Parts: sequence; C-alpha cells; structure tokens
Amino acid sequence: MSSSRAFICGCEGDALTDSERQFFRESSPWGFILFQRNISTPGQTIRLVESMREAVGHDAPVLIDQEGGRVARLRPPHWDEYPPAKRFGDLAKHDFNKGAKALDLCLRLMSRDVAALGVDVMCLPVLDVSVADAHDVIGDRAYGDDAGLVAGLGRVATETLLDAGVLPVAKHVPGHGRARADSHVSLPVVDSSVSDLARHDFAPFKALSHVPMMMTAHILYTALDPDAPATFSAHVIGETIRTSIGFDGLLISDDLSMNALSGTMDERARRALKAGCDIALHCNGKMPEMEALAGAAPLLADGPARRSEKALSLRQGRAAEIPPDARARLNDMLA
Repeated sequence: MSSSRAFICGCEGDALTDSERQFFRESSPWGFILFQRNISTPGQTIRLVESMREAVGHDAPVLIDQEGGRVARLRPPHWDEYPPAKRFGDLAKHDFNKGAKALDLCLRLMSRDVAALGVDVMCLPVLDVSVADAHDVIGDRAYGDDAGLVAGLGRVATETLLDAGVLPVAKHVPGHGRARADSHVSLPVVDSSVSDLARHDFAPFKALSHVPMMMTAHILYTALDPDAPATFSAHVIGETIRTSIGFDGLLISDDLSMNALSGTMDERARRALKAGCDIALHCNGKMPEMEALAGAAPLLADGPARRSEKALSLRQGRAAEIPPDARARLNDMLA
C-alpha cells in the first residue's frame, strides 16, 4: 500500500470503462467505494470489485455504506432489507441486552452479504447523537439521543464487524447529530458550546477512540473553528479529534463532492489533507473530479501510512459466524 495515493474513489456504472481502468492503474487510489449505481446483481458486483483491484494491482479496500434503513446500497430482490439504527436503539432503551443481540445478528447477516461480494469495509457505526430539532439527514440513522446508549451500541457494532472480518468506519466525527442542514446540500453551522459538544456529541467517539477508522463531518462548529468546517480544520482535527477525542486511527474525509464544501476538487483535497485527514474520499464517479483529486493526493507516507497499515491489518477474511436461523431470530426480536 506504500505506492497508493491518499484518496478513495468510485466509478460511474456497474462495470469499469477503459478510461476508468487506466485511471486507476496510473493514479493508484488507496481504495474504492460502491454506490447503488454500481450494483445490479451479485455476480456483476463481484466482477466489478475484482476489476477494481486488478486495475491497481493489489488488495485495495472496498467500502460500502450499508447501514440499513434509508442508507443501504444492497437492496431487494438480491439482498435482504434491514432496519435503521434507531430500531436497535429503541429496543436497547428498554432492554440493552436485547437491542445489542439484535444488532449483532443484523450486522453478522449484513457482513455476510458484503463479504460475499469481496467488499471488506462498511461505513458504520453512525456515532452521531440525535437532537430533536436537527435536520433529518441523520435522523433514524443514529441509535438515539443518549450518548451512552449510542456509544454502547456503537461498541457492539464495531466488535461484531471486526469479528466478521469487515472493517468499520465510525462516522461522522466529531458529531453530525445536531446539524440543522443536510451537508450534501449546504454547510451546516453548529453554534453549541464546547462543553455541550464534549458532553453530548463527542462522547461516543471518545468512548470508541480505538476504532480503526473514522469519517469526518462537513460541519462548521463555531466554538471550535469559526472559519472552516471540520474536514478542512487543522484545529478541529488536531485539537478535537486527535487530542480531546483521542482518535489515532485512519481519518477519512466525508465525500469531498458534497455541496457543504467550496472550492475546486483539487483545492478541497489539498485542504482536507493539509488539515489532517489521512484519506480524501470522492463518491460521485465523475472522471474530471477524480483526476483533479488524484493530482492533489500524495503517496501515503509517515503517519497516514502507519495508520493505514494498522487498520488494514485487521482484515481477517474470515466468514461471519451466523446461526442458521439468524434472520428468523432477528425478525422475532424486532417484532
């Protein structure tokens, strides 16, 4: 992986074009990410993942957002549907053990689905803590509005995925739960005090600071840095994420093509990486943007290379242990 560049990207369709294959071979991205536009059948998806890795010549990580609920790239008729995180949080409010067992079963089933395709990184758990008057871009993707419960279920999710040989990416650090705008559309501004943020938003991330990877939030926290969103802020990354929260794993930006951010794609990549992100993420598959991103992304070295090696060493390639009646048991728990 030492010859990989510090970015993740996708492709436009459900098979690589000749230009995409050449671009991947020449630019050597650290990893890839899949979206629904890339997925039609299991066989097709397996071939796509294999062709991505063949293009770069190594076992590059392949990511997917497969949270359940609204955010699920694998859908019927080829894959089962799974509930959103809040469903498990609601169970856990009344009986934590029951909620935790249901979540464990669900993620073992989901891990089996993605691992069968050659995908080895799932972008979860969502460690954002809900706030009543926030935008619903997070909403039921969060386990709930109690930081302790979110941390507890986030720990279950992380341990289950690692046990299944799939790497988790906790998101969106240092916390997206109280944002009143959708960062896909515009830049959310959070005016809460540092003490409120630390007690409520940061707490689950701090409790799980040992996870191998986290993803940033495109949010402007005025009490932390009034001039730059977290993804572009050396202060937020250095003082809050690395120091206060204590995260020393691989830090991936959220999608740099989102409208919360300004500037050209190469400017966005440079700002994110200069601020302290280890890997720049790009999701829409548009070639001109990916070429600009690749031109701004350096080869992995030093701290980012060390953190990458540590995270990827946790990929075990083992099949998840799943009871034969797991889906029926999950349905009973959720009934």
